[in-house]
Amino acid sequence: MDDDQGQARDAPALAAGAELSALVIGLLKGVIYREGDERLWGTLLDLQARVRDYVAVLGLELVLDEAEGYAFLKSRTETAEDEAAPKLPRLVARRPLSFPVSLLLALLRKKLAEFDAGGAETRLVLSRDEIVELVRVFLPQSSNEARLIDQIETHINKVVELGFLRRLKTAGGSARGPDSYEVRRILKAFVDAQWLADFDARLAVYRAQVDPDKDG
Repeated sequence: MDDDQGQARDAPALAAGAELSALVIGLLKGVIYREGDERLWGTLLDLQARVRDYVAVLGLELVLDEAEGYAFLKSRTETAEDEAAPKLPRLVARRPLSFPVSLLLALLRKKLAEFDAGGAETRLVLSRDEIVELVRVFLPQSSNEARLIDQIETHINKVVELGFLRRLKTAGGSARGPDSYEVRRILKAFVDAQWLADFDARLAVYRAQVDPDKDG
């Protein structure tokens, strides 16, 4: 009888522990979106303080945006006190980005800011052709149009892999039509307002990198 009562008392703690483990494992794998799993998102909101304490031991911090509906882990910002402490290996790797991918991310972030200023819809969806047109004006001119588009598609695929674009299914789900992509709002967490404020100056640098002989 006592064993049964003890198990009954322990059951809520075990359930909470399992939920916490599921949350941390999910965050270590990647971004958690509210739209992807409403139940998991609700659990994350309830247990976020425990998640923060848990991942802090691993040298990580939780970034959670309730308004935009996403959460992810990043390496904790080092303070003066951390400099004297033993260095922990990085669990969240830094990914060096090529110039064209960085350019595409910047252009998508600017497009998202313009879209938000309109205040109409909540999801920014762009066709492949629209993304190609965003980028091509900043890349060196090419006599081989097909090759240029293939190169831009490679950069688009990289941004999809990074999680900043989501490829949408074609209408009907069978016949293949032009690709379209949703710009994920988590992009705002990586390209912040200050970065965006310097966007015009950065584009001038981009132009100089891709075409040094071209003025302005």
